[in-house]
Amino acid sequence: MSPLLQAALTIFVGVFGCVGYFYAANVVLDKVIFPAKGEQAGRNINRANLVRPWIFLFPAVTALSLYLVYPVIGSILRSLHNRAGDEFIGLGNYVALFSDETFREAVINNALWALIVPASATFLGLVIAQLTDRLSWGNIAKSIIFMPMAISFVGASLIWRFVYAVDADIGLINAIRDFFGLDVLDPLQVPFWNNLFLMVILIWIQTGFAMVILSAALRGIPEETVEAAIIDGTGPLQLFFRIKVPQIMGTIVVVWTTITILVLKVFDIVYTMTGGNLGTQILPSYMMAFMFRDDGRATAVAVVIMIVVLPVMIWNIRQARSEMR
Repeated sequence: MSPLLQAALTIFVGVFGCVGYFYAANVVLDKVIFPAKGEQAGRNINRANLVRPWIFLFPAVTALSLYLVYPVIGSILRSLHNRAGDEFIGLGNYVALFSDETFREAVINNALWALIVPASATFLGLVIAQLTDRLSWGNIAKSIIFMPMAISFVGASLIWRFVYAVDADIGLINAIRDFFGLDVLDPLQVPFWNNLFLMVILIWIQTGFAMVILSAALRGIPEETVEAAIIDGTGPLQLFFRIKVPQIMGTIVVVWTTITILVLKVFDIVYTMTGGNLGTQILPSYMMAFMFRDDGRATAVAVVIMIVVLPVMIWNIRQARSEMR
């Protein structure tokens, strides 16, 4: 069967299967389990209305349990076994992790990514959103800045490989160094700074996302507060940082935490650019290093990443809910 036919068949079965499920479930609920007849009609209708939401939630809950909850529990159990998975070793994999210098390097690098990338992308997105709203061609500028979001992380990494190329005729950094008469170098082999060069790629991608969300938030600020501040003699910088920014702080935090969650899971950029070598190891790339030779150690790293990401996700959900109130 051709892939196109498979896709069409999957869509057909999925859509009509969902419609058939909901229709049949409602018929059974309303006519078989809680029929709206006789003296119990009113009570049965109320009971059916209490059960009906769970009917609609059942497919989603089943899918989440099958594809999310079960793998998480399985990964935690797997991380407590040896390489072959046939011997329970308790926290042995975790002890080995925290005694590994490369793991500590990955944790430090991940912390740097989590501090620098969300802050930079959110700040640049906020500034660009404010500046482009003042331009007549601001929508064109926003489209150009948002364009990297349409590129995969691997594709973006390949683009930036040319920027960091050692050849001064190709690489932008070495072209600038050559212009000032400096020796060429490989930016990805410079200790510590190579991590920053990799972060620039993700900042370049995520700035467009932050800009779009924060631009919408800025446009939602009541004009009355802005006009009152201008009448009171507030300058442009004070108007932006003391009037506008506090009113969209909730949105800024949501954008910040969303990018933070992405940063803690990023793998493609590091793997494509350096493979985690040259002091650029992060937790996902460290996990991949053990994926095919020590499954227990790899799943232990995955559990550590999940534990690190979980508080940020909970905070993000709470902020999003507070924004909706």
